[in-house]
Amino acid sequence: MSLADPIAPGGATPTRASVFWRRYRRNRAAVLGLVLLGGVLAMAALAGFYEPGNPLRRAAAPLIPPFTDLAVPLGTDQLGRDILAGILHGARISLLIGLVATLLSIGFGVLVGAVAGYFGGWVDDVLMRITEAFQTVPNFVLLLALVAILGSRIEYIVLAIAIVSWTAPARLARAEFMALRKREFVEAVRNLGVGHSSIIFREILPNALPPVIVYASVIMALAILLESALAFLGLGDPNYASWGNMIGQGRAVLRTDWYVAAIPGVAIVLTVLSFSLVGEGLNEALNPRQKKG
Repeated sequence: MSLADPIAPGGATPTRASVFWRRYRRNRAAVLGLVLLGGVLAMAALAGFYEPGNPLRRAAAPLIPPFTDLAVPLGTDQLGRDILAGILHGARISLLIGLVATLLSIGFGVLVGAVAGYFGGWVDDVLMRITEAFQTVPNFVLLLALVAILGSRIEYIVLAIAIVSWTAPARLARAEFMALRKREFVEAVRNLGVGHSSIIFREILPNALPPVIVYASVIMALAILLESALAFLGLGDPNYASWGNMIGQGRAVLRTDWYVAAIPGVAIVLTVLSFSLVGEGLNEALNPRQKKG
């Protein structure tokens, strides 16, 4: 079953986009997730307007409580840095890390899974044994080891998150390719003499992507949490405003000025929640077993 319904209520054939949106919006939680995600994107877009300079600069006196000074609406931390500026610029860092790490892990994972699922045999055995070797080590432990080896620059953190996140997309892609490689349309193009690469990337991959796309939202949320955890432990890049860095630095004044750590913590929770809800909506909209709405 495709996304496109054969006949729309008015008699016209609906577009794939309209059918997708109709299925997506049936889940009110998913719509809420989309609104929350829009808010995070708006924060990232407004960061340069609110604080065009360095968000890590000293903006006012230390530990000004929220909503007591219009110059710093969310107050300041123990070094006098504007918390709102850190939240806005931290949204950029979180989205950047999540997006790049997701693209890298999905790209590599799908490539491995596609090759393993399409060819099978010893190719599948070798690639799956490598995948299982990565899965034997807990993600965060492996991430800590990679950051300790590579360093705490933001580029290395993104690469390390991608390295610990590619195994699940690989297994998803492999399962889809194994289910599709014997289908009639694949056999037809194979009998026409089409090469393996064309069959993999032009024929099977577009049909295997929906579950991988849904899982991408999980990786986005996981990447944000992993970067925040690293920064909380002091392993983040100190040259960038990061929600994890803000929480880690706020621990020192948690008992007296809780808002320094609580505000970026709420930002992380809402961002991760938005990706989770959006992923749920994507699953319903792209699931071919969904009823027409």
